[in-house]
Amino acid sequence: MALSKSALKSKIEAEMVKGGIVIVGEHALASVLAEAIANAVVDEITANAEVGVTGGSSAGKYKVS
Repeated sequence: MALSKSALKSKIEAEMVKGGIVIVGEHALASVLAEAIANAVVDEITANAEVGVTGGSSAGKYKVS
């Protein structure tokens, strides 16, 4: 499954709403915060994550893309 900034943002917003945080309205900035968090998480994972394969002909470390 590919990483998606927009899908992660939606999940963060859903959790915020479940927690009682207002994400819509004139002064609500929680959606902006959710987007910033989602962008940072996906960027960090795609820049630095590695997957280790411990057996078989494909053994080794591979970058997450």
